[in-house]
Amino acid sequence: MASGGKSKGPGGESGVRVIAENRRARFDYTVDEKLEAGLELTGSEVKSLREGVANLSDAYALPKGSELFLLNAHIGSYRAASVFDHLPTRGRKLLMHRAEIDRWTTKVRERGYSIIPLLLYFKKGRAKVELGLCRGKTHEDRRHDIKERETKREMDRAMRRR
Repeated sequence: MASGGKSKGPGGESGVRVIAENRRARFDYTVDEKLEAGLELTGSEVKSLREGVANLSDAYALPKGSELFLLNAHIGSYRAASVFDHLPTRGRKLLMHRAEIDRWTTKVRERGYSIIPLLLYFKKGRAKVELGLCRGKTHEDRRHDIKERETKREMDRAMRRR
């Protein structure tokens, strides 16, 4: 979606341009909480994101010391940067309030949660990531979700027929 136009993003706000979405996360995890965080990026990373070259499929966030880092998020290289280019999957510091970092870090360490990026977008010219505090789904949970989706689809079809 490199159109540059305004679109509805997280929370239904306008002025938000979505760069990448992690669709697989909603299938593999149950999202308990969501939070918006900023990213500490280099210039070539920002320019690459403006071109829409990003992938969140294997990305996750981990606490290191008193900070959170986004790992395995792939931001493609920017051709014009040549010598000053960045590593595509380097760890990137997440910019959040200290209380939020501490609260999420304790949940990750004590209760077995994972922090998964759900969405990468620009908001008022700044790169943001929507993080989810997630718990992994079991095989039974996935089957239940599929059954619910099919039931809802059948109900919608029945309503359209009437």
